[in-house]
Amino acid sequence: MAEEGEAATQRRPENGEEETEVGNQQLKEEESSSSMMKPWEQHWGVIIIPRFDYNAPSSLLQNSHSGFLITCTIKREKSATKEAISILGKYVISSASCCMKTLDDSCENSTPKRRKTIMEDVLGECIVDGESKDSSKNSESTSNPLNDISLSTANADAIGDKNSVLSLVKLTRSGLVLFTLPTSNCFDTVNILSNIIQSLKTGSSSSPLWCHRIFPIQATCNLNEKELHGVVSKLVLEFVNDKQNTLARPLKFAVGYNRRGIEETVMKIPKDTSNASAAFKLLDRNNCFATVAAAVKEVVSDSVVDLKSPEICVLVEILPLSGVPSGSLVVAVSVLPQNLVSTKPRLCIKALVSDNKVRDRKHSK
Repeated sequence: MAEEGEAATQRRPENGEEETEVGNQQLKEEESSSSMMKPWEQHWGVIIIPRFDYNAPSSLLQNSHSGFLITCTIKREKSATKEAISILGKYVISSASCCMKTLDDSCENSTPKRRKTIMEDVLGECIVDGESKDSSKNSESTSNPLNDISLSTANADAIGDKNSVLSLVKLTRSGLVLFTLPTSNCFDTVNILSNIIQSLKTGSSSSPLWCHRIFPIQATCNLNEKELHGVVSKLVLEFVNDKQNTLARPLKFAVGYNRRGIEETVMKIPKDTSNASAAFKLLDRNNCFATVAAAVKEVVSDSVVDLKSPEICVLVEILPLSGVPSGSLVVAVSVLPQNLVSTKPRLCIKALVSDNKVRDRKHSK
């Protein structure tokens, strides 16, 4: 009877208290499941990134593209993608605006009809924006295309979506993020990287957490001797003819070659095809170096290799693209000044954050 009395005197929780207990239980379950989730899955719910451009691989096989190859922490590719969009956004927009201004100045003496046609072509290639297309019909006679740039690209968060100039390309290797730009030579990727590094040095931009290095791709081509030789020759000639570059004689240059994530792809390539044989030949470092060096010497006859203090650095990187036909390999190429590269312990793009800052960040956690 005493036990029955005690049971009868126990207070039953009210509805509000029951809801609180249920909510606390759900919160504990969510926290438990979140702790068991992998980092990739945890970031999926809070990071919004653009979809992959599945047309990009075929476009890269057919046309040369500029863009940015970003190295990042493995299994943090989505975090790095979001961070890269934030870093690149304003500089890509600024580069597009400068491109439009230069083209506008060069067309001042042209007929109005011809000038308008050129501007529309460039806008269509460089700033692909659905809203600007819709509004162009209503403001064709009164609007200035240069003004439309700031309107169509003012939202930096839109960089990377299907209507943006940056296309996210799917890769077969972890620790890399690839963005490509339209086929037109509208964007100076090297200048964009210079501005980013300068802003990090001055402290006007915060140090990135996930992105380690940004490789500014000036051109892409299929991995064969003829195309690689032609691309390197063209880029070296542009570098030498640029009046902003003061070069000594003999010209000192170095070549860097990366084949990251390509081993699995190479295993699937049938070696009896002509494309495969050409690609396999340049997969060898010595053959690739010889092809690049011959292209440099063709443009600058009195050039010499100097790995310690080169004035020109030719970087070649095989892109581990997803969705390309078997036997096809695409490389990214850039000709860079000495201030954007590191020569020790090997030739590579300068890191966005110094090793000392990375170590301090790890110790503080």
